[in-house]
Amino acid sequence: MKKIFGIILVAVFLLSACAPAATPAAPADTDAGSAALEGVPAGIKEGLKIAVIRNLPSDDHTKQFLDGARSEGESFGFVVDTFIADNDDVKFQELVAQAIQKGYDGLVISHGKADYSYDMLKPAVDKGMLVVTFDTVIEKDGMTLDTITTTFQDDFKLAELSLTEIAALSTDGSPVRVIKLWFGPGVPPLDRRETIYKTFEEDGKIETLEVIGPSNFQDVQGDIAARVGAILAKYPVGTVDAVWGSWDEMAKGAYRALVEAGRTDVTLISIDVSNQDMNLMREEGSIWLSTAAVDPRLIGIVNMRLLAKKFAGEETPANYDLEAKLIKQSDLKPETTMETLNEVIAGWGKSDAFNEAWMDTLRAFYKK
Repeated sequence: MKKIFGIILVAVFLLSACAPAATPAAPADTDAGSAALEGVPAGIKEGLKIAVIRNLPSDDHTKQFLDGARSEGESFGFVVDTFIADNDDVKFQELVAQAIQKGYDGLVISHGKADYSYDMLKPAVDKGMLVVTFDTVIEKDGMTLDTITTTFQDDFKLAELSLTEIAALSTDGSPVRVIKLWFGPGVPPLDRRETIYKTFEEDGKIETLEVIGPSNFQDVQGDIAARVGAILAKYPVGTVDAVWGSWDEMAKGAYRALVEAGRTDVTLISIDVSNQDMNLMREEGSIWLSTAAVDPRLIGIVNMRLLAKKFAGEETPANYDLEAKLIKQSDLKPETTMETLNEVIAGWGKSDAFNEAWMDTLRAFYKK
């Protein structure tokens, strides 16, 4: 039975990888019962069908998040389909509606916006589907959906860590002059980071010269590179101290613009991390000095664990924040990657949050 199910999982994975992220597939039959393994809750059934739907472009962070969710789900015997909406809110809501209609057993929803997420997910809850969300606000007029667990990176800590690095650039106590990369409001994680940014402004630690955000989400890096490049012409050498990237996809574009302009006088500090980010931080003379981040793969893993606990009928919190870490340019070795970052950043990529002994039993059973 284990070999047959393994073949089915491989076939589903290959089909999902080759197919465009557009329409969720029909759900698998989950009436076969549980794996009947000792200690595994009866609600954990072989072939439970999960849709992971993310409303961001297909960047490194997204790929790692989806890989974490998929690999953890498959280790429990679930069938996991992943879909990307490219920050297209209409497409995103359509994908979620299709998944609800097709009858998936559970949903992991990433980056739903506050103005529509309650209405988008209420049909799933009404239908009895189990849902975990990431970076999504599901409140409307004081109402929430009590069966859903919402997870976030610790965005307040991410902002605090990165902005403390910027504030430390001041040598005489004067505010650090900053070009801010941000877009919103309405994007939950960035809105949370913005609250910390405002406190640094109010405390006189930073002075905002410009606020720049993307208009082209199909090419965030290129769009931001062009916008920052145009802005830099207004500011002679010595008049800008730092660029703060509230999202690393924007920071990569700013880095390109700064390098092309030869602006070694400007420091770049950001939030989020990827292999591409670290490669740029390691370039000779790089002005990208640090970034605050949570392992995106771990986010996907923890979200899938929470969903599994819901299937098991176990208690889950209404909200959960994942721990943030600061990664400095000086921490990185030439060979450091996302897979080995834990060798230089203590605790990176590891968490026992919501892990249960019965999950280890399933991992051993479904190990490929």
